[in-house]
Amino acid sequence: MSTLTATREARRPEVTVLDVDAIVARTNPHNTLRQTVSQTMSMAWRATKKMRRNPEQFFDVTFQPIIFTVMFAYVFGGAIAGDVKSYLPLMIPGILAQTVLTTCMATGVQLREDMDKGVFDRFKSLPIARIAPLAGPMVADLLRYTIAATLTFAMGMVIGYRPGGGVLGVTAAILLAIFTGWCLAWAFTWIGTIAKSAQAVQGFSMMILFPLTFLSNAFVGINTLPDGLATFVKINPVSHLVTAARDLANNGQVTSEVWWTLLAGLIVIAIFAPLSVRSYKKHL
Repeated sequence: MSTLTATREARRPEVTVLDVDAIVARTNPHNTLRQTVSQTMSMAWRATKKMRRNPEQFFDVTFQPIIFTVMFAYVFGGAIAGDVKSYLPLMIPGILAQTVLTTCMATGVQLREDMDKGVFDRFKSLPIARIAPLAGPMVADLLRYTIAATLTFAMGMVIGYRPGGGVLGVTAAILLAIFTGWCLAWAFTWIGTIAKSAQAVQGFSMMILFPLTFLSNAFVGINTLPDGLATFVKINPVSHLVTAARDLANNGQVTSEVWWTLLAGLIVIAIFAPLSVRSYKKHL
């Protein structure tokens, strides 16, 4: 019996580390840019179908803009601007920024939930670009950003907001907010890949997002703040987004704040997209 076993062992091909690497390379070839885009869109379609089957994912982007717009307008309008109508040109762009940025926080939470459920264990066996499972849901989330931003302006107009920038100015403000939210979602995606649970992702995200949102010029003018706080508000990226959205929606002007906001968004992508992919690979 020992002789037969020894003979079988001798005939068994020895698998080396190089052989394993070669097998992995054949099952996971280098993806071209076209293939990566196609795979990302496939993942985006998967995420969209998931939204259709779980309509509660739209609750935050449908009810939050309506509730916050009405609540902030009638609670703070008289105290800050004297009346609701005078407060709306200041507040609506602020609500726009808050709503879109809060919506993008859900990207990291949902990513962590998928990773905890083992969905990504299936993806790692597929010969697809590693960025596709991350970028796909973010592309699908553009729909959520669009709904949130559109409802914010729609609700504002219902209660008396009349943007001086017209249709083009409002559209440009919405597109800028959507772009900024998509860029910032990469930061929350990175948090989703390093946190231990979805609850931890939500906790970390709120600790980052809420101070940035409320310590900005979203709801009050900078000239009403103490000097130290005003200095922070001026360099806060959210303040640049809010000011840019006001310039576009209220006046139809493309000011330097628009370009600073676009630049800040590109910097966030350049930093957190590679970090997200690198952290994601560690889980494979």
